[in-house]
Amino acid sequence: MEKIKKLKNKIKEFNLDGYLIPKNDQYFNEYVPLYQDDLQYITNFSGSYGLALILKKRNFLFVDGRYTIQANIESGRYFKVLPHPLLLKKNSLNLKNMRIGFDPKLFNENFIKKFSNKLGIECIAINNNLVKLIKKKKNSFKKKKNFYVLDDTVTGKSWFNKVKNLKKYFIKNKIDIMLLTSSENIAWLLNIRGHDSDYSPLPNCFLVIDKKMRIFLFCDLDKVDSQFEKKHSFIHLLKITELANFLQRIKNQNFLIDNLTCSIFYKNMIEKYNNISQKIDPIYFLKSQKNKIELKNTKKIHEYDGAALTKFLFWVKNNYKKRKITELTAQEKLLKFRKKFKKFKYPSFPTISSTGPNGAIVHYNVSKKTNRVLKRGNIYLVDSGGQYHYGTTDVTRTISLDNKSKKIKEIFTRVLQGHLNLSNFIIKKNTSGSILDRVARKNLKSMKLDYAHGTGHGVGYFLNVHEGPQSISRLNKVKLKPGMILSNEPGYYKKGKFGIRIENLIFIKKTKRGMEFDNLTYAPIDKSLIDKKLLNKKEILWLNSYHKKVYQTLKRYMDKKELNFLKKSCSNI
Repeated sequence: MEKIKKLKNKIKEFNLDGYLIPKNDQYFNEYVPLYQDDLQYITNFSGSYGLALILKKRNFLFVDGRYTIQANIESGRYFKVLPHPLLLKKNSLNLKNMRIGFDPKLFNENFIKKFSNKLGIECIAINNNLVKLIKKKKNSFKKKKNFYVLDDTVTGKSWFNKVKNLKKYFIKNKIDIMLLTSSENIAWLLNIRGHDSDYSPLPNCFLVIDKKMRIFLFCDLDKVDSQFEKKHSFIHLLKITELANFLQRIKNQNFLIDNLTCSIFYKNMIEKYNNISQKIDPIYFLKSQKNKIELKNTKKIHEYDGAALTKFLFWVKNNYKKRKITELTAQEKLLKFRKKFKKFKYPSFPTISSTGPNGAIVHYNVSKKTNRVLKRGNIYLVDSGGQYHYGTTDVTRTISLDNKSKKIKEIFTRVLQGHLNLSNFIIKKNTSGSILDRVARKNLKSMKLDYAHGTGHGVGYFLNVHEGPQSISRLNKVKLKPGMILSNEPGYYKKGKFGIRIENLIFIKKTKRGMEFDNLTYAPIDKSLIDKKLLNKKEILWLNSYHKKVYQTLKRYMDKKELNFLKKSCSNI
């Protein structure tokens, strides 16, 4: 590949043995605009997480379990695909003492230290981005629209009260000043949103705030209009190019930075003249517990989203035998159903529309090249979500296309049982996602089956569909608290054959027994894929109760034919 050859020439020119390319840009957002996506440019890999290491004679692409199959399909010709580099055995790639270059604006110190130690290499900061240097011309792109301010009646809490809570953290931890590098956290703190991501209302920016609560926002000033300035007159607005000079003038302060999103470039600049504290940005924890208004709005938009998805499921079931429906046309049809609701803005992530062997690709992204027809005898997996005024959704349903396989029914039922185990779990004070992850896998493991992704992730309020610090995964030790929203999505994937996943969003509420999960998602679970003999009475009761709620909630949105489908889909088993 010509691009890789050019990059290898640059590696030689800079007297390096290799070069690291991450997925993220300088804002560390999950979804990167295509014109900024260096990883896809070099590797052709389109997933949302990955890291490439280009050497003089070898190329490696590191991905997590969601993307192994996809990465091999898209990039396997030129790259050896490996799991996350920190999961490898020390020095297993025989790279000891190699000099590997990286762009310091695209990596945090924590990762670079662990990565270099794991592989036995020396990481060299190169202020030139070598991928940008080999691009023939700058990508032309349309300027995104302006930042905007959300009203307190929408956010449930004013920016002033949020800043006051942050001030308490400053006092308790003896912090003088902080650099906020996470766009999602800045958006939450100031109750602002923007248009800098295709899937999340993010305003790309950086922010400096001190113990006197003086706020300096660094952004593209063309995205700030007079209305924004009027509503947020307390903010000092500065060009994003002024941030480096601004930081260099600050001295002898106790400076807090986020160890997840603050780059080595800014970290080194701050550390030169200040006492630095690297911790997880406290705003991740503050915004993870949704307030009453946020939960109320989130519940409402899940009605719209559930209605759109249910109408779509009816359309698929009613038409796949009569006409040619492909993964692409199905994806487009689902978007049309969502667009019928005025509150809908755009998808919250790239829709996963998959059937047959494509279903086994966990984060499959259909293209004209991979597009398959929905055929009788298969199953169909659709994982999708929306950004609405105001809230964020994410839901997966796997449906039968007249599939008769007893094995698939058994696996689907075990996945469903894992889903129910999690939904019914009583949360204690010290319960973390790692405990719940084991609970969700229990029934599948009885068949000696498992899945290579986490069971759930945190979800934002009209923000990122994947949000920390909480998640339901093997290593997550964050204590679960009231108001947190998570996904509940166990699954199973048979390479080259099929994929199964069932996903609802759930939130944590206080009850007399302590803390419990409550469902946000309303959409029928395909009963034709359930082996009732494997379910106990409690599981049957839960499923019937859930479907009763789905019917009562969604019936007002259905026409006559859809209502009959809903009634049948939500009847007792």
